[in-house]
Amino acid sequence: MAVIDADAHVIENEATWDFMLESERRFKPQLVQTRPGDPSGDCLLIDGKLFPWTNVGRDVLQASREMTDLALRIRHMDALGIDLQVIYPTIFIFPLSRRPEADLAICRSYNRWIAEVIKNHLDRFRWVMAPPLLSMDKVNEELKFAKEHGACGMVMRGLEADRILSDPYFFPLYEEASRLDLPICVHSANGSQTAYELFLDDPGFAKFKLAVVGAFHSLVYFGIPKHFPKLKIGIIEVGAQWLPYAMRDLARRYARRGKALDRDLLKDNRVFVTCQNDDDIAYILQSFSEDNLLIGTDYGHSDNASEIEALRKFQREGKVSQRVVEKMLDDNPRAFYGLD
Repeated sequence: MAVIDADAHVIENEATWDFMLESERRFKPQLVQTRPGDPSGDCLLIDGKLFPWTNVGRDVLQASREMTDLALRIRHMDALGIDLQVIYPTIFIFPLSRRPEADLAICRSYNRWIAEVIKNHLDRFRWVMAPPLLSMDKVNEELKFAKEHGACGMVMRGLEADRILSDPYFFPLYEEASRLDLPICVHSANGSQTAYELFLDDPGFAKFKLAVVGAFHSLVYFGIPKHFPKLKIGIIEVGAQWLPYAMRDLARRYARRGKALDRDLLKDNRVFVTCQNDDDIAYILQSFSEDNLLIGTDYGHSDNASEIEALRKFQREGKVSQRVVEKMLDDNPRAFYGLD
């Protein structure tokens, strides 16, 4: 059995933006120290807006977090018993700009940078690309590049471009993602400037996590998995305890329309959900398929979703059967991300 970390991260650095075109350099994120000497006050200045930013980690050295020393990161993975990490970006937690040209420049440079970083280590790392969703005419080009360079998914946030994810605006994206077998990975984050500013002082629960739970609800309610029968959907870094509540709500709404909810809601809709170690997984498995649950460490972050020992603890605590452990650590992430 391989051990696959279904949600790990890289912290972007100065080199991330080396792939911007000369005409795009004005959009390069700039580190601003609002409290010199105190990194907890660091911000990123992007297209005239400040976003909170820190690169101080509790459990991971900076060179490993930024993937500037892959040998160091691989040694740490070996110590943690992790065979492969699926790498998500960090900067796209926030809605970075309303300007399509800025969004495109940042997405395109990130995709080329991370592809270059891990190109010789695809046996240990795969990556999730950032689609420029304010420039839908450029999305297919980015998806094609990503697929050809080791990407195994594309990241989306709970809200994108001030739209819910069931909006027909995204249908061309879902069509192309289905064709390329690139799952959409709806990660704890918010891509709506309007919603982000509304919840500006929120610690992240309503702003980031509830937006993703709402995305799951709207995708299923409006039948997006039925419209795109090859599309795989991941719900990443919001735990899984909310699933029974969302399922009950969907069942009631379906009943009002004279419809019945799918018997196996996740499996029938090709939806995969990352769990946390403190989720009651045995309880969740009473209603949902063991084939559609994943687990990740949030490696590289230092927020409340991060648990560097998550996979090792999950193996030894015996909360579920060994068969379920093997599926969540190997079979399921392999199926979701289309890993060889």
